[in-house]
Order: sequence, then C-alpha cells, then structure tokens
Amino acid sequence: MAAFRVTRDVVLLLQVFLTDVREQRYGYELMKITGFPSGKLYPMLAKLQAGGWLETEMEQVDPRVVGRPPRRWYRLSPDGVVRAGREVETLHRQTAPARTRGALRPAGGVA
Repeated sequence: MAAFRVTRDVVLLLQVFLTDVREQRYGYELMKITGFPSGKLYPMLAKLQAGGWLETEMEQVDPRVVGRPPRRWYRLSPDGVVRAGREVETLHRQTAPARTRGALRPAGGVA
C-alpha cells in the first residue's frame, strides 16, 4: 500500500464516505458534495485507491443508452473504513475548541 499524507481535505473527503460506508460514490457527486474541483479531487481518490483505502468499480452501462460515459464508483474498503474513522477522530481532537482541551489562563497556566 502506498503511503501518503492525510491532509485536512483528505479527511473531509473521507467523512463523505463515512456517512454511509455501503454507498458507492462517483467523482462528480463527490465534487458537488465537497466543493473540490476535479484537479484536487481525482488525485486524492487515486492516492486513496493506491493506498488501499478505496475500492473502485466501473459502472456496467451502455453509454449510448444512458447518454454519458460509465461512472467509476468508489467506496471505502473494510480497512479504509477503520483507517478513515481514525483520521477523522484525530482531526476532530486536533481542532477541538481550546476549552475542551484545557484553556490557557492569562497567567500562562492551564485552566
């Protein structure tokens, strides 16, 4: 599995997949949900797939019948579900308000 840096944006993408781990998503849908442009989204998807976080499958449709190219479906792998949950939790802890982590007092101590 390829290693890559899990950024805040990657975690935001993972949260979309975690809303329903059984649901398959496709690129344009993910772009609408996250607001990420294709040049940002697709490299993240490729890295997650190469890292074993995502499973992919091509939609089996006739493009002439549906009037569009087949979609590539993405879903978290079983290992990806576990890893994504950890990353989301880590980001949540790192971004929790200071009062929940121990606020600094004016004198420099911890409240």
